[in-house]
Amino acid sequence: MALDKLLIVGLGNPGKDYEKTRHNFGADFVELLASRYQIPLANKDKFFCHYGEKELETCHLHLSVPSVYVNESGRTVLSLKKYLNLSSENILIIHDDLDLPLGTIRLKESGGHGGHNGLRDIIENLKGDNDFKRLRIGIGHPSEEKDVIKYVLSKVSKKEREILENTFDDTLSAINPIFEGDWQKAMLELHSD
Repeated sequence: MALDKLLIVGLGNPGKDYEKTRHNFGADFVELLASRYQIPLANKDKFFCHYGEKELETCHLHLSVPSVYVNESGRTVLSLKKYLNLSSENILIIHDDLDLPLGTIRLKESGGHGGHNGLRDIIENLKGDNDFKRLRIGIGHPSEEKDVIKYVLSKVSKKEREILENTFDDTLSAINPIFEGDWQKAMLELHSD
């Protein structure tokens, strides 16, 4: 099914302290996507984010990186959803995922929050509507003795960053079916490892 509009939101925390941390993988990916498609992201206070858009051959693409903390991302998604008059099915949230090994990408069509506070806030702001798509970026899970919060807010090593950059490159090369609204084809391409 062809898309008229597609909103992609990359979750991450604002500020220099959080740059290159695991919890910011979603924001990192959207910033890379914006660079690749030459879409400047400008601060939009009324949407609580940095935002840009571009008309592609296949859809009108809207990109957003919230300027609020991950667990407050719902207000960004809700304000853009209303402004753009979108159904949830035309929203893709890109976020980190503890349950996937580092560098693993999975596309999911809908579902619960899976313990992710950013997704929880989005679902709450959308009044329980969880029909938006998710691109889950694996960050791995900390060892038993390591605190999960410290882990997601920690910076990745040089080797981990290389794995992530390769994953991002592979994902960018397989993203066109998403722009076309062909979620099944996108899943096949992204999940074939």
